Order: sequence, then C-alpha cells, then structure tokens
Amino acid sequence: MQDKQQGRRRSWAFRIATACVALLAVLVLVVMFFPWDMLRGPVNRYVSEKTGRTFAITRHLDVDLGWRSATVKLDGIEFANPAWARDPYLVRAERAELDLRIWPLLRGKVVMPRLMMVAPAVGLQMEKDGRRTWALGKDTADEGSVPTIGQIQVDKGSVDFLAEHLGVDLHAEVAYDSSKGEMPLSYRIKGRYQRQPLTAQGRTGNVMQLTATGPGQPPFPLEIEARAGQTRLKAAGTVATLSGLDGIDASFDLRGQSLGDLYGLLGIALPQTSPYALSGQLGKRASLWEVKGLKGKLGLSDIGGDMQFNQGTKVPTLSGTLRSQVMDMDDLGPLIGLPPTARSANAVEGVAPPPTVTQVKRPQRNGQDKVLPTATLDFERLGAMNADVRYSADRIRNVRDVPLDKGSVHVKLQDRVLTLDPLDLGVAAGKMVGAIRIDAAKNPADIRASLDLRGMQLARLFPKLETTGNSVGKFGGRLNLSGSGNSVASWLGGASGDVAVLSGSGQFGNLLPVFATLVGGDIIKFLLRGDRNVELRCAAVAFDVNKGLMTGRTLVVDTTNALFTATGQANLANETLDFVIHPEPKSKSILSIRTPLVVGGTFGDPKGGVEVAPLAGRGLAALALGAINPLLALAATIETGPGEDSDCKGVLADANRPTAGAAANGAARAKGAKQP
Repeated sequence: MQDKQQGRRRSWAFRIATACVALLAVLVLVVMFFPWDMLRGPVNRYVSEKTGRTFAITRHLDVDLGWRSATVKLDGIEFANPAWARDPYLVRAERAELDLRIWPLLRGKVVMPRLMMVAPAVGLQMEKDGRRTWALGKDTADEGSVPTIGQIQVDKGSVDFLAEHLGVDLHAEVAYDSSKGEMPLSYRIKGRYQRQPLTAQGRTGNVMQLTATGPGQPPFPLEIEARAGQTRLKAAGTVATLSGLDGIDASFDLRGQSLGDLYGLLGIALPQTSPYALSGQLGKRASLWEVKGLKGKLGLSDIGGDMQFNQGTKVPTLSGTLRSQVMDMDDLGPLIGLPPTARSANAVEGVAPPPTVTQVKRPQRNGQDKVLPTATLDFERLGAMNADVRYSADRIRNVRDVPLDKGSVHVKLQDRVLTLDPLDLGVAAGKMVGAIRIDAAKNPADIRASLDLRGMQLARLFPKLETTGNSVGKFGGRLNLSGSGNSVASWLGGASGDVAVLSGSGQFGNLLPVFATLVGGDIIKFLLRGDRNVELRCAAVAFDVNKGLMTGRTLVVDTTNALFTATGQANLANETLDFVIHPEPKSKSILSIRTPLVVGGTFGDPKGGVEVAPLAGRGLAALALGAINPLLALAATIETGPGEDSDCKGVLADANRPTAGAAANGAARAKGAKQP
C-alpha cells in the first residue's frame, strides 16, 4: 500500500516536472519566435507618450531576450528633440542595436551597456537652466531621466552639440574604416568652443567607453589634434571613460600665444606669458589631473617640472614645482601687462607671433609715451582657483642694465589673495629678497611689495665701472610700497612707502665721476696720468613716497674728489622728474664750469641741463677778463674746492628712516606682505 502511494507521488512529480519543462520550452519558443515587430506601433506610442516627443522605429523591431538584459535591434529610428531645441531630432539612424538592462528598466531607469548605430545624425543641446535634449523624461532638467550609456559604436554619422551659455557650438563628422587598425574610427570637429573658433580631428578605437561597465574593462585609444583660437593641442593615449574624462593616460604637445588663454578654455587661471610650447605626460584619476615630465619653452626661456590640478576641492587647486635652466628677462613683460618683445614673440615655431611691445601703441600723456605698464591686470580670474607653486631659475640672461644671476619664488593663491613669498633674486652678486602680496578680493586690488637689497656690487651693477678692473664696493637698500590699483602704473601712481639705496665705503675708476662733476682740470690730469681710483666714502639715495609722489629724503654721493647732493621729486602718477644736483669738488682745479645740474622731463623723455644763472655769471666773467688778457679768462673757471666731507654716519642714518606720516604708514603696511 505504501509502495503504491510512493509510486503515485513519483508519477505526479514526473508529470509536474514534465509540464514545467514543456511550459518553459514553449516560453523559450515564444520568445525566440515571437513577432516582436508587432509591438513596434505600441512601443512607438508608449515612448512618445512618456517622453512627450515623437519616437518611431520606422522599419523593423527585433529583440533577443535574456535573463538580465535584452538586445534590441532597430531598423530605422527617429527620435525627436524637445520643441525648444535647435535640431529637430535627437537621433536619426539607419540602424541601431542596444543592450538594455531589464531590472533597472522595471524601476524606470534606462541602462544601456552598449549602443551601436549606423549612419546616425545626433542633435545634442544643453541650456543654462539645466535642460538637456538627451534627458528622456518630459522634464528635461531631471537628472534621473538621463540614460546611462556604456560603450558606443558608430559606423559613419554626425553629432551636433550646442550650449550657448558655455560658448559651445560644435559639429562632428564620424567615419569608420576597418583598415585603420586599432583606431578605425576617425572624426572631424568644427565650430566654436568657449566662443573661440575650434577645429579638431583624430582617431579612436571602434568602441568608445562613455561610462565604466565593469572591472577590467580596457581603455580605448584616442588621438586628437585640435586648435582653438591661437591654442594648438596634439595628444595621443588612452581614456577609460568619456563621461567624466577619467582614466586618461596620454602624451601631449600644447602651444599657443599665452598661457593666460587657457583660462577661457580650461578654467585654469595661469598668468599672461610670451608664446609657449609645452609637452609632457597627462594623466587623470577621478578629480585629479597630473602633468609629469613637463618640458618646453616660454618665449626664450626653458621650463620643466611636474604639476597637479585637483578639481575635487571646493575651489580647484593648482600645485607643483617648475624650474628653468635659463630664464630670459624678455619673457617677463606679459606678467606685468606689457606685450612681449620681438625676440620673445617669434621664439616658438608654429605659433603666430602676437603683437610686440614695439608694435602696440602705448597710451600717451601730454605727447609723451608712458613708461610704467598701464594694461589692466586681470585679477578677476584669481577667484577661479587656489595655487601653491614653486619656481626657480638657475640662470637669468638678457638682463641689460640689471645684472640678475638666478632666482626663485613661491607662488601661493588662496581665496583671491596672491603672494610671492619668498621672492629671491640674485642681483649684482648680491640678493633681492622679499615678498609681494595682491589681495584681489578688493577692487581695486590691494597691492603690497616689500623687497630688501643685500650685498650688491657696484661694479656688477654699473658695467662701465667694472671695465676699469679695480672697482669694488657693495650696497644695499629696500623698497616698501603699498597701495591700490589694477595695473602697475595705477598702483605706483597711488602708492605710499619708502625707497632707499645705501652704500658704505668703496672705490671705483675715476673717469665717470670726472665727467659728472665737469671738472676740466681733472680731465686733463686723467688724460696725462691715466686712471686712478676714487674712494667712495658713502652714498644714500632715499625717498619718501606719498600717493605716488617720491620726494628725496636723502640724496647724497660722497667721494674723495667731490660731494654730490640733490633735491627734488619724481611723480609716479604722471611720470615726471624734477631734480637739482649740486656737485661740490673738493680740490682746486681749472677749466671747471661747476654749476647745479637740472634733471627734468618725463620717464620716457628725461631732460638734463645746467642752471642758467650761475653758468651765465661765470661765462660773463670769463668774457670780461678775456678781453683784457686771454690768460685771465681761466681765472673765472678756477674751482677753489668748497666741497667738504659729509657726515656719512648721519647721512646713512637719515636715509634709513622714512619720514613719519603717509610714507612710514605705507612702508609698515608693505612689510605686512612678508610671512611672519
């Protein structure tokens, strides 16, 4: 009895299992042979109703259904754009095939690990308010309605992308050629990017990875050659995902007229420079961009190092270390608002030279050229990022009248405050060290400069003295200025503080001071006896600066054969000079026409001369005595040597202290630019 019951149970189990297998087989057969094209009309209506725009599979629909995903094959597809878009269609294609994840679709999320299209025409558009043509919901600003796409394969086609608020309007043509090896997909792009003309061309692999679809997915190769305005880029490497430009590993060559142009293209606030050509290895992981092995030219200077740009912080941060073996002074003009020199402008092959400093018409004042740079410096962009960059130059060349040897600077930008601290320059075998601080959070910017001159050699600073072979002596000094302005000229024109250059004892060749004092007898002695040394007892040139007006506080040069004192002012606002120099020879000589010397005019056109009254008096006396006896005319030019030694200790002490008031207050504010 029990055996019969067990037999019946086995029989029923077998029948149920057989029925399930049969049902499953029927389902498989139904799925395999289901006439999916019957659903083309309902699918067209359903998608059109859900998205609010026309969707049509124009010829045939087929589906390969799996457990986790389905492969949908569309023969002819038209999907309209929203009414506000420029292009009528989001996509039109001869054929399309896509892998569609089933379970996310049941939750209303479209996930396509793979999308293949033949001869597509794609119209993408983004608006400032967040609307996007590729958002599939009726609310095109809804982030959740944007499909997730992994790989894209394209066989010929075009893509248009418009984002007027970003200054982007691009058209791309894509073609597939299997004979091109690992990168059979070629593309050409033209249009405008960041409101600048853009052209680009290149090749990629046949599968573009928009988003990561799983671990171990190989990156796809990419080559590009692009030009935006005067900026040119060549790059070759691999990219893991295009949607976030992640997993980049590529070599690049970048060149253009100024690194400052990259702000509009990439959002990186670099300074204005001479034309450049840079190369290196570019990498990106998540939000961190890295450039390793950077090398190239900035005008006539070489540059190298490593840089990082982190977009993951609240304010993007640029950091790194840069170094030049040789830095050319001609390349520094654009940093302070001057156009590059002709040498710098033409230094980089393949870059159209920008207008040079000699070609640009400078603003004029009273018919005279302005010397101080008047170009407005773009401090506004300093809010785009923070920075921490160290730069050093092993050698500085083409310094003309300022013998710089080498230099280094630590550049920090934090919350719109730019500091160059420490700034260390080798000058005339000595140093200029200090700091510059620019607070761009204020308008006009608050600018402070505090620089110290240490151990500079007179012979190195004045090459004419060095040629005598026996010039020695060192000097130091300082510059402490603070004020507001958005250009070098406007800042100096309103700055207050203290400027001083001081020197103790030394010696130098006799020729230069002989001509300066106009002592005729000494010229004759020099011609007969040759050069001899003149001892420098002390020198002090110090100014109180009050809102751009430099008033001489101490202007003294004391040598063994003459004492020079001066009074006067230099106006940094209108760039005028007004000085009177009093030479006082210390020895008797003949043939002297000693009289005060006047220096006037402008920075761009200084004028020198002598005070007329004292000179005229001596001239009339010489004429009168010459009428009696020509030899007596020499009596009018005999110098009795009234010059006396100065109190060098007192002179240097006075020069070392700014006068109380605006000058002292401005100097104190400038010293605040230095790190404590």
